[in-house]
Amino acid sequence: MKQKIVQTILLLLLLAVYPCSFAQDIVSYTLEDVVKIAQDQSPDAQIAKHRYRHSYWSFRTFKATYLPSLQLDATLPNLNIGFNEQYSVIDSTTNFVPQSFTNYSVSLSLNQKIGITGGEVFLSTGLQRLDNTLGGKYSSQYLTNMVNIGIVQPIFKYNPYRYDRKIKPMLFEEAQRLYIETHEQVAITAVNHFFSLLMAQIEVEIAFKNQANYDTLYKIAIGRYNLGKIAENELLQLELNLLNSEASVENAELNYQNRLFVFNSYLRLKEGTAVKLVPPVATRHFVVPAQDAIDYAKDNSSAGIEFTRRILEAESELYRAKRDGRFDAQIFASFGLTQSAETLGDAYKNPYNEERLNIGLTVPILDWGKARGNIKMAESNLDLVETAIEQEKIDFEQNVFLQVMQFNMQKKQLRIAAKSDTVAQKRFEVTQQRYMIGKVNDVLELDKAQIDNDNSKMGFYRALMTYWQSYYELRKLTLHDFQRNMPITVNFDDLMN
Repeated sequence: MKQKIVQTILLLLLLAVYPCSFAQDIVSYTLEDVVKIAQDQSPDAQIAKHRYRHSYWSFRTFKATYLPSLQLDATLPNLNIGFNEQYSVIDSTTNFVPQSFTNYSVSLSLNQKIGITGGEVFLSTGLQRLDNTLGGKYSSQYLTNMVNIGIVQPIFKYNPYRYDRKIKPMLFEEAQRLYIETHEQVAITAVNHFFSLLMAQIEVEIAFKNQANYDTLYKIAIGRYNLGKIAENELLQLELNLLNSEASVENAELNYQNRLFVFNSYLRLKEGTAVKLVPPVATRHFVVPAQDAIDYAKDNSSAGIEFTRRILEAESELYRAKRDGRFDAQIFASFGLTQSAETLGDAYKNPYNEERLNIGLTVPILDWGKARGNIKMAESNLDLVETAIEQEKIDFEQNVFLQVMQFNMQKKQLRIAAKSDTVAQKRFEVTQQRYMIGKVNDVLELDKAQIDNDNSKMGFYRALMTYWQSYYELRKLTLHDFQRNMPITVNFDDLMN
C-alpha cells in the first residue's frame, strides 16, 4: 500500500514538473528492469560482448594451428624469356645464353604440427611441366612427385606449445569469467545511474513540497505580522526561505534533466521518453559467510585463474631464455617417389626413390654473456611475478572479506536509515503544525526540522543505493548467486550470434 502511494505521488509530481508529459507515455522502470536493459544494450555490455568474441576466435585460432592443414600451391604459368648465366663444364667458362621457357606447377600438401615435440610432418604430391620454345623449337617435359613424406624436427629449440597448451585454454576461461564479471559491473553501473536519477527525482519532490510549505507559512506569517504577533525579522526569514525554495526548485529540475540525459544515454533509451523510477523498497537480506565467499572468489573469479596464468607465462619466458641462443639442432628427413618424362603418362611409370636427410647444427661460441643475461632476467622476472601475486592474493582475499562484512551490515543500516526517515518526517510535521497554530515561535527550529527531514529522506535512499551496490559487487567478486546458492552463469553461445 505504501509503495503504491509513493508511486502515485511521484507520478503526479512528474506531471506537474513537466507539462509536456501529458502528451507522452510515461514508462515506469524498476531497478531490475534497468539492470536488465543495461546488461542487454548498454555500451559497456556491447564492448564486453565484442571482447569476448575476440577471445573466442583467438582460442579457436590457437586450436586450429595444431590441426591438419591441406594446402594447394600452383604456378599457372611462369614465363621466362631472356638471357641467363650458364656454366660450361667443357671449357670452365660462364656465358650469358638466351632462354625461352614456360613452367607450370601444382602441388597438394597435408601438414600436421607435432605440439609435444615442436616438429611438423607433411605428406605431399606434385606435378611440374616445362615447355622450351627457344629458336622456334618446342619441347615439353614433365616432373612428378607422386608422394613425398617428411618431417622437420628441431631438437633443442624453444617449443611454444609446451606452455601454450596450458596458457591458451586458461586465457579463454579467464575471458569467460571476465565477461561475467563485466556483466555484473554493468549492473553496478546501472544501479548508480538508477539511484542517481531516483534521488534527483526525490529532490524535485522535496523542492516542490518545501516551496509549497514555505509559501503557506509566509502567507500565515504576513497575517501574524500585521497583527503584531511576530517580529519583522521572523517575517523576513520566512520570505528568504520562500525565495531559497524557489531557487531550489529550479536547481532540482536542472539536476533532474541532466541525470535523466545520462540515464537515457547509458541505457540507449529513446530521447524524450518520460521516465518514472519505482523505488526498490523490497531488499534481499541474507547472511554471507566470509570464508565461503573467499572460496567462491578463488574458484570462480578471473583473478583466481589470472594468478596461475601469470606464473605460467613467466615460466614460459624463462624456458624460452634457456633455449634461445644456445646449442641447437634440426633434423629434416623426407622420402618420396619421383620421375621425369616427355609425356605425362610416362612420368608416372617406374618412379625413382627420392630421399633427403639434413641435420643442421647451431653452436654459439661467443655471445659476451647475452644468453646468460637473458636467463637471469627471466629468473628475476619469475621471482618478481611470484612475489607480486602472493601479495595480490592477500589483498584480493581482504577485499572479498571487507565486501562481505559491508553487505552483511546493510540490513541494520537500512533499518536505521528507514527509522531515521520516519522520525524526522514525524518531527517536521509536528513542528510545522505547532508553528502554524502559534505554539512554536522560533522559525529556526522549523528550518532545522525541515533540513533534518530532507537529509533523512535522502539518507534513506543513499543507504538503499549502498545496499544494491554492495549486493552486485559481492556477485561480481565471487561470481556466485548467494540468494539462490548457485554459480552465476551466462549462455556464451548467444554472444556469438
